Order: sequence, then C-alpha cells, then structure tokens
Amino acid sequence: MERLDRIASHDGIVIAVTPGRVRVRIEAVSACASCAAHGRCGFAESKEKEVDVPAADWSDYQPGQTVTVHIDESRGMLAVWLAYVLPALLMLAAIVGLSLARVPEWAVVLSAFAVLGLYILVLYLRRRRVERHFTLTVSHNS
Repeated sequence: MERLDRIASHDGIVIAVTPGRVRVRIEAVSACASCAAHGRCGFAESKEKEVDVPAADWSDYQPGQTVTVHIDESRGMLAVWLAYVLPALLMLAAIVGLSLARVPEWAVVLSAFAVLGLYILVLYLRRRRVERHFTLTVSHNS
C-alpha cells in the first residue's frame, strides 16, 4: 500500500475518454493567482496542462467530470533530475573540463551546447523507457 504523504495530486477535469486512457485538464495556478489583489497587480499566472492517464476503469469516467490525478513524489524528483540537474551538471563538466584543457572559449561554449543537444537527443530517443517511470493514476473525487 502506498503512503498518502508521498503522493502529489492535482484536481482536474476529464476532457476525453478513450479505451485505456483518460485525458485530464489540470489548471496549474501560481500562489499569487489566489491572492485577492491578483487582478490589479498583473503578476498572476495560470496555465492549463493536459495529461493522458492510463486507466483500466476508463469506462467509469465521463467528460466534464472532476477527478484527481496522482503521481508518486519520488518520481517528481526524478523528473527534476532529468530535466534540470543532470543537463546542468553535464554542461558544467564540459565547460570546466575543456577550460582546464585550455580549449578556446568559443569551442568551450559550442561544446557545452553540443553536450546539451546530445543529452536531449538521447532523452528523446529513450522517451518510451523514461515515460514508464512516470506513471500517473486517476481517481474519482468524493
């Protein structure tokens, strides 16, 4: 049984149901968007995201229904590592290593971007395997 304090969840609305999948629209709202003065300051941010969630009980969901989407928090940290930390470390290693080797600055910069491009290409080519680590679940709201 999963611990509930290790699960991140967001409320959303079902926008489409297909066999084995439920498409949910999640509204991500920044902290200032909930402030009473957000309409006057202009800094409020609201973004809508759509996610496809595998669901064995897909036939139990209807478009327009309010649901909750869950992901294990440790998987969220893995996403942060893959999206931010690892590429930053790879670029930093390329910059430091090539600078210590006394490579010209223009070549260091180009090489750092080449390393980042190669990382993105590898991540893209391995996307199906990476996606398996980020399993979302959906549940009915009470």
